[in-house]
Amino acid sequence: MKMTISRSHIKRKAGRKTNPLLQATIQAARKLDAWLPVAQRISGPTKALAALNLDQIDALTKTGDTVLIGGKVLASGTLTKKIRIVALGFSAAAHEKAKATKSELVTIDEEMKVNPKATGITVLA
Repeated sequence: MKMTISRSHIKRKAGRKTNPLLQATIQAARKLDAWLPVAQRISGPTKALAALNLDQIDALTKTGDTVLIGGKVLASGTLTKKIRIVALGFSAAAHEKAKATKSELVTIDEEMKVNPKATGITVLA
């Protein structure tokens, strides 16, 4: 059984974060119903945030997918298809490798502004 956390609890947890960009992302996600599970996930301990490599993402996706990573995208491996990756952060090497396949890397904060209803997004981690 999955337990949901209240918006006020997420707000308190966000207040403890020292990264201002992470705080802002959590606060923005908390206000949108579709993004509330993401706010819950990223408001947890920083060490528990996901870190996926490009080869792991490539194995779990197909061309044209939009995927959400509740953490950072790392550069180990390669992408073989054009996808849209939404995450908290990206390593510099991951940016370079994604350019080779013309994949789009977008932060969660940017995606919330463009897609407030979170339509068409698959959550990987």
